[in-house]
Amino acid sequence: MNFAVWLIERPRWLKRTVLIANDFVMLGIALWAAYSLRLSRIYIPETWQTLLLLLVAPAVGVFVFYWRGLYKLVTRFIGPSGTTQIYIAVIIAAVLWALVVYMSGVKNHPRSVVVIYVLIAAILIRLSRQWAASMLLKAAPQYEPIRSDVCKNVIIYGAGPAGIQLLRALNEAGTYRMVAFIDSNPSLAGQVVHGVKVIRPEKIGKVIADEKVDEVLLAAPSALRSERRVALKVLEKYPVEVKTLPALEEIAAGRVEISDLRPIEVEDLLGRDPVSPDLDLLSSQVRDKSVLITGAGGSIGSELARQLLQLGPKTLVLLDVSEHALYEISFEIAELQRAMRVDVPNARPETNVVQVLGSVLDRRLIDRTLAQHDVDVIYHAAAYKHVPIVEVNPCVGLQNNTFGTQVVADAARDAGVARFVLISSDKAVRPTNVMGASKRLAELVLQALAEDPHQTTFTMVRFGNVLDSSGSVVRLFRKQIKEGGPVTVTHPEVIRYFMSIPEAAQLVIQAGAMAEGGEVFVLEMGTPVKIDDLARTMVRLSGLEVRDEAHPEGDVAVEYVGLRPGEKLFEELLIGEDATGTSHPRIFKTSEPVLAYGELITALARFETAISKNDLAELQEMLHATVEGYAPSGAAANVAPGTDEWVPHSQTLH
Repeated sequence: MNFAVWLIERPRWLKRTVLIANDFVMLGIALWAAYSLRLSRIYIPETWQTLLLLLVAPAVGVFVFYWRGLYKLVTRFIGPSGTTQIYIAVIIAAVLWALVVYMSGVKNHPRSVVVIYVLIAAILIRLSRQWAASMLLKAAPQYEPIRSDVCKNVIIYGAGPAGIQLLRALNEAGTYRMVAFIDSNPSLAGQVVHGVKVIRPEKIGKVIADEKVDEVLLAAPSALRSERRVALKVLEKYPVEVKTLPALEEIAAGRVEISDLRPIEVEDLLGRDPVSPDLDLLSSQVRDKSVLITGAGGSIGSELARQLLQLGPKTLVLLDVSEHALYEISFEIAELQRAMRVDVPNARPETNVVQVLGSVLDRRLIDRTLAQHDVDVIYHAAAYKHVPIVEVNPCVGLQNNTFGTQVVADAARDAGVARFVLISSDKAVRPTNVMGASKRLAELVLQALAEDPHQTTFTMVRFGNVLDSSGSVVRLFRKQIKEGGPVTVTHPEVIRYFMSIPEAAQLVIQAGAMAEGGEVFVLEMGTPVKIDDLARTMVRLSGLEVRDEAHPEGDVAVEYVGLRPGEKLFEELLIGEDATGTSHPRIFKTSEPVLAYGELITALARFETAISKNDLAELQEMLHATVEGYAPSGAAANVAPGTDEWVPHSQTLH
């Protein structure tokens, strides 16, 4: 062991010299043993020519090893690929030596010696490397001058192919000390994989404590999300940082690198196992059509743009009121198109992508856009969606969300657009805030238009929160954790449904293709999540401890700040109870109460007058009269008694 410690600090050339000397001796012993086995006696060379041939063999072997790069491998971390290289090099060396023997003219040379030589040489070289590696690996963690200040003790969760590739990458880096593999496969328990023991998940706590583990690296990229969540559930109780690998198909060249590791994202905690999309539904209303996306720079609008581009529309029109957001999504779509040209050159005509800067309230702009690009399908994602902001700016929120929808829908009907899909929200169901009420009014507009026979199919898709969208609580928590806290939760009992942005966009496209007119499609949102639990889990998986009464020395506190203006403790997706299934397991549809078109137009005219006069009392009265189930949280109304002043819910007078 002392020699191993001494060798670690020696120059690389000296280590290679030791290896060369070892290989020369091992190859010489292998050839002598091959002769002895073949002749069934202790072999002694009979002539100087035979002795010379015995010496040539290890020399040729060392030359081949050098040529094949064996001396560039780090002995401590040689792994299976290095073993394969050893075997190949030994075979090449034996073949070259056999040619030397043949050309030398030495007679009566047993041919089977070559085969025996290959077998013994491969075994001796591999065993000598393995012995050296075990000695060096045991010595390396104790050698403070090289590793003490940078070495991290790590566990890899998953002893499959990805975990083994990750182990090689960590070994090459030299700044990690691999403690153990964790794997739930009972057949692997207690086994040793590349010198590292595999233990069962239930023993991880003891290993973390005994070995002072700094990080756990989740290396099960092919696993279903449900399996990954089980692993995260096991890990979240321990004070270690958890990182994970993306799916293998997302890793360049299929080779795992340390740079592929990333912190745990909320999708790893909340995302669901994917359901294969109905490809016919996805493309039936898009391929070779002209498609307009309003709010194309937003979270849902931009993901719709990415996915629709893959479906081969003739024209993709991106409309947004924000110049910056429109630039960002336009640049990204251009990059995707370049990548598609490389992956599948000349596969089909390229989609014409058009940027339109402007508001959905501009009827002339909408009319011109629909006519100029002969739009067939509209995905209406433009909306103000941040509940507290809309709550203190009710006129602007209603004008954009409700009347913006009416402008685009009327223009679509007049232009003969085939299909109009509204991106709605679970907050439209018995809303407690203006944002939700404005989205329910937008739904009513489309439902009323759908009752009037015309060419356009109007439909709407309603779902809950999307993961990591702009303004997402997840982004806020991540930022607060990074800054050391506190993490602010509105209420200890608040729960929300979550869905990933890509899944939501994919389901929106499929639901829109199912529409016959006037339905409200509801996306199955999975299991609701307690926001308090989410915040605490994110803290723990960042390698930190929640600071509370039970753990006053913790790193990050969780504080309760009260529900924001207009917030519910929980959200709903249905007004009634008559949801029915569709051909897709995560898409349901429902027929909900509808206002007659004439009655709705009268109500909207009163809304418009109230907005133009900034008459907030009238606005509040109209919301109660028009939107079923509207009940502002914390008060029967949001207008201070005796005034026209709109009061945010957190300040409502009682």
